[in-house]
Amino acid sequence: MKKTVIELFAGVGGFRVGLNDIKGFDENGHAIEKGPWKFVWANQWEPSTKTQHAFDCYNLRFSGENNSNQDIAQVNKKEIPDHTLLTGGFPCQDYSVAHTLSHSHGIEGKKGVLWWQINEILQVKKPPFVLLENVDRLVKSPAKQRGRDFGIMLRCLSEAGYAMEWRIINAADYGHPQRRRRIYIFAFHKDTKYYKEITTLTPAEIISKKGVFAKEFPVESINEKKLKEFDFVEKYADLVVVSDKFRAEFENAGFMFDSKVYTIRTEPITTAPITLGEIAEKDGVDGHYFLNDSQRKKYEYLRGSKKIPRKDKNGFEYMYSEGAMSPYDELNLPARTMLTSEGTTNRSTHIIKDPKEGKLRILTPVECERINQFPDNWTNSGMPEKRRYFMMGNALVCGIIKKLGHQLKKIIEKED
Repeated sequence: MKKTVIELFAGVGGFRVGLNDIKGFDENGHAIEKGPWKFVWANQWEPSTKTQHAFDCYNLRFSGENNSNQDIAQVNKKEIPDHTLLTGGFPCQDYSVAHTLSHSHGIEGKKGVLWWQINEILQVKKPPFVLLENVDRLVKSPAKQRGRDFGIMLRCLSEAGYAMEWRIINAADYGHPQRRRRIYIFAFHKDTKYYKEITTLTPAEIISKKGVFAKEFPVESINEKKLKEFDFVEKYADLVVVSDKFRAEFENAGFMFDSKVYTIRTEPITTAPITLGEIAEKDGVDGHYFLNDSQRKKYEYLRGSKKIPRKDKNGFEYMYSEGAMSPYDELNLPARTMLTSEGTTNRSTHIIKDPKEGKLRILTPVECERINQFPDNWTNSGMPEKRRYFMMGNALVCGIIKKLGHQLKKIIEKED
């Protein structure tokens, strides 16, 4: 079976950087790919911006005719090339569904929710394997019906003929330079050899020892008696019933097979992380990254404790409180979770003591790329500097994908 891949909502190419272990690019700006994965199609489209900076970066690093800059909802799914592995990191949105007005046309989801585009591709192209990434709160959304959105995803995968495994991973727990918690989802079709092999094991064995995640991201032994188990089919006739009534407490790890879901909380067997001190530029950085007196005072306020009177939309007055943060980020620790607001004057922006000058400054775009384990200057592709920060706040930790790629390669090679 060929190791062919498509990358959805590709951003600046995190899945491809990770899977093909990309360390840099040539004099023409094209990525030097060493891995075995052939990317046959990629889609990146940002609806809210006129200039498509992310796509332009992707298209520069991976020049080719199969890079799509079209709204995925407008793409004819039948025209997407056949592929072995579908990858993508997609937004956490309201996935609720309803019957169409006539009922005869089945079920429809909210327009603009990108999960339904993935679901349509799965139904049309039926890729053997799927690897997805999302924010960890997916398993708990929405707040008024915990677990519904993830439940809808699981039901869709089950109806499309897939079993799946998930794990919420803090990248810093496994040796990476960022405390970024994300959920990773690996699904595999019932027609694969892997499906037939893995489903002979117990859910506890898969989650703790034999599954894709356990092999690359080991966890402490689990008590099989603490596994939560539930069945989608027994109580929920279709997706509309799931949307209206489903509620569940999903843990940070789980497995679904034949509509039965098993979940349990796991504890990582940790590895020392890469620290900010290790990734910080040490040969001197441009002066505009250093804080002036006004900026230092502003950050002291933003990162300090505060109580601010506010009013909600109904006019009710309440006190908004924030606890104090350290005045700067310690170089002997990994980075905090990087947000799209990185580099702007706000509480979440990283502040470090420059290793050479000893003065406070923000991170450079290159340091932000290193935090996500992209090659240096990956986003230095003509976009404004503030967009470089945004891209890294929106990206994934490529090292996590690189590790998962080791197992996926073995699995796909066994399919032959």
